[in-house]
Amino acid sequence: MDETLGVIFNVVHGSFVDGYGVRTTIFLKGCPLSCLWCCNPEGQKPDPQVKFIASLCNGCGKCIDICPDGVFSISHIESECRLLINRDLCTLCGKCVDTCYRGALEIIGKYMTVTEVMEIIKKDELFYRQFEGGVTIGGGEPTFQPEFTLALIRECKKNYIHTAVDTCGYTFSDEGFAVLKEADLLLFDVKCIDRKTHIENTGLSNEIILNNLIKLDKLRKPIIIRIPLIPNHNDSKNNLESTAAFLSNLTSIERVDIIPFHEYGKIKFSELGMTYHLNNISRNMLTQEDLNSAKQIFIDHGLNVQFGG
Repeated sequence: MDETLGVIFNVVHGSFVDGYGVRTTIFLKGCPLSCLWCCNPEGQKPDPQVKFIASLCNGCGKCIDICPDGVFSISHIESECRLLINRDLCTLCGKCVDTCYRGALEIIGKYMTVTEVMEIIKKDELFYRQFEGGVTIGGGEPTFQPEFTLALIRECKKNYIHTAVDTCGYTFSDEGFAVLKEADLLLFDVKCIDRKTHIENTGLSNEIILNNLIKLDKLRKPIIIRIPLIPNHNDSKNNLESTAAFLSNLTSIERVDIIPFHEYGKIKFSELGMTYHLNNISRNMLTQEDLNSAKQIFIDHGLNVQFGG
């Protein structure tokens, strides 16, 4: 039994978009980047968090009465009652979740051992064999929990289960890079080539990301590149041309997935008490012509490209 602990915030069964075949995707908490368009903001912070779904709350106040730490209060604005949450006071005791009969409160993130996660994975093993799939470890950023991720990958390999790691590529530790080396397949994000723009969009430089990608390419590691296409942030022709030119010099890129902007993560920011900064951007700002033009740039550089989800 492997008692190495990780913090998991979701498990998706039967995924077709996280690598080849049918896959089980394990989502880990913790990420060094804070992308403006993040679709999994619950994966940014490393620890469990309280999620609040305002539409399910009727303002009964039971959470206020039962919370020992004074996390909750009610704000009365005109005729509207609004639950306020001071997350800095929360100790994640879970009493509020247990007492909320409408399901408006939930703790996101659970400590699990490698053995416990493997028990979940093995339930899907028949599908991996039948449809040539496997396990994908995403997040968040899997290299943020290197000891757990590496142990999970190795346990999968003991059971002859194909492993993929969905990574932003930002790791500077030997342990983090070992995770990327150990996986059978990498789903590697390239969000922007320009360093300054990358900092503006994600909070950090892309220098270590691109260097890691070059090192992994030299190791002949199978890689699928994922490029989120965000209007007014990384969709310029200059950025796409520079990205395609950079990738065309690598030899281990099996495919490039262009992922059109969506707003799946927007509501999650609010539910977690986080600020969403792209309210002025919508999916409609990318036309089919825009998408086809972006795709053609990569095709012109000799890359195998498709639209991803």
